Amino acid sequence: MLEMLLAAAAATTEGFGGPAGIWASIVKDFSNITEPAAFAVFLQVLMIDLFLAGDNAIVVGALAAGLPPEQRRKVIFIGVIAALVLRVLFALIVTQLLQIVGLILVGGLLLMWVAWKMWRDLRHAGESAGSEEVEGDEHSGLKPAKSFAGAAWAVAVADVSMSLDNVLAVAGAARDHPGILIVGLILAVALMGIAANIIAKYIERYRWIAYLGLAVIIFVGGKMIYDGWVDPQVGLGRLFG
Repeated sequence: MLEMLLAAAAATTEGFGGPAGIWASIVKDFSNITEPAAFAVFLQVLMIDLFLAGDNAIVVGALAAGLPPEQRRKVIFIGVIAALVLRVLFALIVTQLLQIVGLILVGGLLLMWVAWKMWRDLRHAGESAGSEEVEGDEHSGLKPAKSFAGAAWAVAVADVSMSLDNVLAVAGAARDHPGILIVGLILAVALMGIAANIIAKYIERYRWIAYLGLAVIIFVGGKMIYDGWVDPQVGLGRLFG
């Protein structure tokens, strides 16, 4: 997994001149981390990673909740591995995609849809008993799948959506801070693999964390929509004058 993380970081930042350029970007951004702009970006990236890693675990656990224990553990394992791999794959391409005119604006609109969906889920009464393996998924508002194949498919679809959301949000928040962007993408993968279940438990216990994460995603989405219109290089507005 370490090799995958390093490959993602290298491929995402190939324009920075290889490992030396990557390290220089990280050192530059984190040596100035006490500056308000850089610190605010880092906090945004950290909150996005924490919230979406926990949300991913909650969704996977809830979808698998209706299965027998052995099948449930398999689905949860598949869900975690798929989320890890997808976050790496999306990290490889997302920064290149954001250089295409108009795609920052599209990404911002996508994050606004994600925020609306999260808001709806946060206010939805629970319909799942939850999985024993994942703490905090008891009030997800998701109906568990009725078969192993159905659960595996639902988890795969959810992982694609949430992994793209995670990487897009991090890239949008830290677009002007490549060092923080690199660290944020690595954190997104690491948290999903190591601490997602723990984070899910605290998101469920302390609901304000979920609302704070939601506010950050709305802010990043709004900023991406604005930049996606006015940016002189990739803004859609440049096509209209």
